[in-house]
Amino acid sequence: MATQEECHEALGRLAGRLAASGGGTRPQLDRTLSCHVPDLDVTFHGRMHDGAIDGISTDPAPRAQIRLTTTSDDLVALTDGQLDFPQAWASGRVRIEASVMDLLKLRSLR
Repeated sequence: MATQEECHEALGRLAGRLAASGGGTRPQLDRTLSCHVPDLDVTFHGRMHDGAIDGISTDPAPRAQIRLTTTSDDLVALTDGQLDFPQAWASGRVRIEASVMDLLKLRSLR
């Protein structure tokens, strides 16, 4: 099981991977994000924009525009490129609540 600190760092890498997946041709996501990690019983919150996630914290926050739920190990594997995002989503290892447009952007994460 990954630690809370490793998950915090992984979320920091997530925005960079999303920005890189667009190849500079797609507009950057500017959204609030939460990531619930049930095995650590923690939910991270932040604002994703310009290839980064600002203000990542575990403080209570309003409902985010993009909400992820995954285990600590899967979160780290996703952001390290060891777990394919579409495959993890299809198999239920990652749950997402987001708009259709945000889902399309997220599916490009490899």
